[in-house]
Amino acid sequence: MATTTGQAVDDIEQSPTTGYWNYLLVGGLAALTEAAIYVAGIVYFLVILDFASVSGALQQVELFVANEASLSAMYLLIYVVFGIVLVGLVLALHERLATDAPMLMRATTAFGLIWAGLVIASGMVATLATGVVVDLYNTDPAQATTVWLAISPVVDGLGGGNEVVGGLWTLLVSVVALRAGALHRLVNYLGFVVGAAGILSAVPAFGEIGGGIFGLTQIVWFVALGILLLRASRRKASAPLHGE
Repeated sequence: MATTTGQAVDDIEQSPTTGYWNYLLVGGLAALTEAAIYVAGIVYFLVILDFASVSGALQQVELFVANEASLSAMYLLIYVVFGIVLVGLVLALHERLATDAPMLMRATTAFGLIWAGLVIASGMVATLATGVVVDLYNTDPAQATTVWLAISPVVDGLGGGNEVVGGLWTLLVSVVALRAGALHRLVNYLGFVVGAAGILSAVPAFGEIGGGIFGLTQIVWFVALGILLLRASRRKASAPLHGE
């Protein structure tokens, strides 16, 4: 296992980098940050808010009213910050894999940047909508509920409930990496599972199942990817010292 991991790290290190803040370091930190944001979102919505037990739009709005400040902050974190950090990871993986499959990696990177944009847009809409709904609830709870029913599909459609673009990006990254012998074979196979689950979430009958599998497996994928990139970055940073 140690030999296989060492070979995977060596494969990552083929592209030239300059300085300590090379693309491997940026990509590794970005991947681990994405995983941490995923976990924070799961803990907040499922444990702290117990959102899964809330049934009906009116109860959701009442939950928003009671937790407006923390909910707005969490929306900014899991959507806007996540999307911004994702840009760094997408570009880092492009730098690593573009020489192995230039045309396919251009398309892959395009989907990654599109996903980042959709996630950021979803977070901005969700944050603004929460404030509008909470303000409206104080004067007309029924109308506030109607407004949320109209806005929530927009949030879900942009990036909160449909993971097809993120799934496609993950799948294509894994295809390119596996064909090039880059990263780690097991990480690439896991990426296939993540990508397939994300694409499956676009099918209404499998939306919840696909979305759940996508989120949980992508946490593991992000962590594994981050560790590989950081290990490769450390080895590159110390290489000149060994040469001296």
